[in-house]
Amino acid sequence: MKTAKTYALFITLLVVGFVVTALLVNELAGFSRTFMGYVILGVAVAGGTFLTVRLFFIRYVAGEIDPLSKKIHSYTTSQKRLRSKIDKGDVVTDLNQEVTPWDDNQSEEIKKLRQLEKYRKDFLGNVSHELKTPIFNIQGYILTLLDGGMEDVNINKLYLKRAEKSTNRLINIVDDLDSIARLESGEFKLRKEPFNLVKVVEEVIEYLEMQAKEKNIKIVFDGKTNKAIKVVADKKRIMEVIGNLVNNSIKYGKEGGKTTIGFMDNGENILIDITDNGIGIEENNLPRIFERFYRVDKSRSRESGGTGLGLSIVKHIIQAHNQTITVRSKAGQGTTFIFSLDKA
Repeated sequence: MKTAKTYALFITLLVVGFVVTALLVNELAGFSRTFMGYVILGVAVAGGTFLTVRLFFIRYVAGEIDPLSKKIHSYTTSQKRLRSKIDKGDVVTDLNQEVTPWDDNQSEEIKKLRQLEKYRKDFLGNVSHELKTPIFNIQGYILTLLDGGMEDVNINKLYLKRAEKSTNRLINIVDDLDSIARLESGEFKLRKEPFNLVKVVEEVIEYLEMQAKEKNIKIVFDGKTNKAIKVVADKKRIMEVIGNLVNNSIKYGKEGGKTTIGFMDNGENILIDITDNGIGIEENNLPRIFERFYRVDKSRSRESGGTGLGLSIVKHIIQAHNQTITVRSKAGQGTTFIFSLDKA
């Protein structure tokens, strides 16, 4: 970049040239002046022009650059420092180096905001759809009963049971939404304590045993041992995580299939993996399975009674423990979820 001195010198030479030309014209016209007078006049004009142009150039450029610098750095650069850079000619180079990453960051921020906006719209659409289904079902059953269904013994109990089922589904959706809201806002506080992970898994298996038998799915616990495996975590929430993952393996497992639960000591952590040989998940769906209301197979998911929020809650609980959860799956071959917990 050309410096302020360069610009000032260039303009000064033009002015001096103009003045010299004017003096020559005057000389030719008979204007009388000593040689030293010409020299002094030329030096005065050149010096004055140089300093004046340099001063105004620096002020002008500083005035244009200062707001841009403030926008990039969120603060005003020292005028002394800014004018020094302009005078040396490195201000544009510095600005270019600063603007490029700033522009990249702004583009990235805009991209993220657009993604969040899309996510917000999808989320609102999904919430309204999930809530409308049980609400309309309940409304339909009640209207049928009011229109004379109460008098029919074969209908009234059946429709009341169906209304109760839809009510429970509605309650589950609201409870899950409340859990996610508290987890994301930081209002939810973990109650960490040391406990035996083996006992927690055994309780989950016992609770889901009947559901597994209905689909003839066998739950195999590799960690079933007399030796206790102690971890430090929120016992109630970890039981919810394991229960949700095992429940999913049953829902989407094959008739006569198998769900395996195992542990692995990883130094400071215990790794818990839950594997099934069920229908699996397509590779393109894997990055989105922890999103709220995202369903790989919407029709089957709703038929099984899921809210579409379970895996999202699982991920939030694990992240609240400062741990990670990963998934591996192949369509038609099964799915494996692995998460970590701190050892006691």
